[in-house]
Amino acid sequence: QLQASGGGLVQAGGSLRLSCAASGRTFSDYVAGWFRQAPGKGREFVATINRSGGNTAYTDSVKGQFTISRDNAKNTVYLQMNSLKREDTAVYYCAATRSVNFPLRSYNSYNYWGQGTLVTVSS
Repeated sequence: QLQASGGGLVQAGGSLRLSCAASGRTFSDYVAGWFRQAPGKGREFVATINRSGGNTAYTDSVKGQFTISRDNAKNTVYLQMNSLKREDTAVYYCAATRSVNFPLRSYNSYNYWGQGTLVTVSS
């Protein structure tokens, strides 16, 4: 089970850190990722991190702005979001998979999903 948290309302230029806590599994066995879905749009890949946390990948639009990290001792993956823009407004979902491949940018590659947390960026 994945539980996402940390969303909220923030002004443009501000920062938020999302967290995704995993339970019931050895989290270090899983590749983790973040996706987002803006109103009226499909689910979009944001970032992914490998099992150890030593390798990451991002969609081009968030490179240098977002940072994905994980703490396997706490069974948690994070998404630090800086310099937020109105177009970052979306529901953010964390996901996990035991696939051996990396990076995985398609939502079809992930087996486990959190419930989503809403990020709203105001101008």
